[in-house]
Amino acid sequence: MRSCLTSEEIKTRLSLAGVNPTAQRIAICRFVLCDADHPTADDVKTWADKNFPMVSRATVYNTLNTLVQVKILKEVRVSHSNKVMYDSNTEHHYHFFDETSGKLIDIDPDRVEVKADLPKGFKMHEMEIVFKGKVK
Repeated sequence: MRSCLTSEEIKTRLSLAGVNPTAQRIAICRFVLCDADHPTADDVKTWADKNFPMVSRATVYNTLNTLVQVKILKEVRVSHSNKVMYDSNTEHHYHFFDETSGKLIDIDPDRVEVKADLPKGFKMHEMEIVFKGKVK
């Protein structure tokens, strides 16, 4: 388990982002920020069912969407698998999707050389790269 913020720190972070820090949001936030590694909404719902059975699927989805909107989480879409995973690392980085395990692994952008030759008149403001393959 990663080191994490206290419930009070999570509450403050949510409040500063303009999010009402309900008990369910604090619990979900703690799970995705501290315990989970690139969870899907289903992973969060499975965890909630075991720990907070009163949390509905709608609450899970709404909370995840809210956390993405306020930039506490990033949404990572893995195209061929139709998976949406949530990343607590909102700093610039890339991902490797292991097709065998279904796991998403962070890749330091300094380890990847990218040369973007954009059409004239376009300006890039963000780049997301997900490499796909299998662990050897």
